[in-house]
Amino acid sequence: MQRVCFTLKLRADRLDEYVERHKHVWPEMQDALRATGWKNYSLFLGPGATLIGYVEVEDFGKAVEGMKAFEVNERWQVEMLPFFESDGKADDAMRPLVEIFHLD
Repeated sequence: MQRVCFTLKLRADRLDEYVERHKHVWPEMQDALRATGWKNYSLFLGPGATLIGYVEVEDFGKAVEGMKAFEVNERWQVEMLPFFESDGKADDAMRPLVEIFHLD
């Protein structure tokens, strides 16, 4: 099982709405995440409008690609696009951080 942490940059002026939207993540989006092996998935808000994500998956690349097969993911990505500073979809901008320590 891979433990993956990643960061993305949010638009500071859209933080409140982004947080509110995540209080009501569509059930079919949650089902798609589960179906593609996303476990213990969490999003955290860090300083400077930094979004910090954590997920446990068998294979992060396959999990991200697997989500692209779900129509609900495409709709979600399009809806979330205005919240990020990056030009592309969040799924394409996630870059795992290097793990340097883990206490089991």
